[in-house]
Amino acid sequence: MNGPASGPQDTPGRGEPRKDPEPSGVDLARQALFAAREAARARGQAAGAKKQARRGGLRSGARADGRDPMRLGAALDRLQTERGWEVPMAVAGVMERWPEIVGEELARHCVPEKYDDDPDVRQLTVRCDSSAWMAQVRLLAPQLVARLNADLGQGTVRFLKVLPPSGTERRYQGRLRAPGSTGPGDTYG
Repeated sequence: MNGPASGPQDTPGRGEPRKDPEPSGVDLARQALFAAREAARARGQAAGAKKQARRGGLRSGARADGRDPMRLGAALDRLQTERGWEVPMAVAGVMERWPEIVGEELARHCVPEKYDDDPDVRQLTVRCDSSAWMAQVRLLAPQLVARLNADLGQGTVRFLKVLPPSGTERRYQGRLRAPGSTGPGDTYG
């Protein structure tokens, strides 16, 4: 066998076990860096777990999902859509903008009271301050329904129910009072 002579150190398992040389210089620096990175990673995981426990749950990852923070307006729009509040909230907006939709003069004499959002009814109820204005609003009802549907979306309001003026019952005392009369008041009746 003409090859290089093999000594007991070259062959593991025979004689004395092979010893790794002591790290020096660059090898020591690599080992220290690896140990420092592992310690920092362990500290970071512990701190992250503590923050996560304070926040009360998992945070979303790289992809967007329902747990991501969002603007208040977007959150309210999402809640409105999830709960099916689009039409009631739109009608509430109409009640606030009533003078803009029907005009200042008509708004002074009739006010919206309620909206029935049953799909078969979809009726807006308004109350007038006199029977003359009640007759006027009844004549304008088709035009008002068209304006409301243009603002809210087609089919949101089907009917406009016009109520007579409401007032407190007035009791007039006197000798010539007819039984059941409330005294001079509106001409509705």
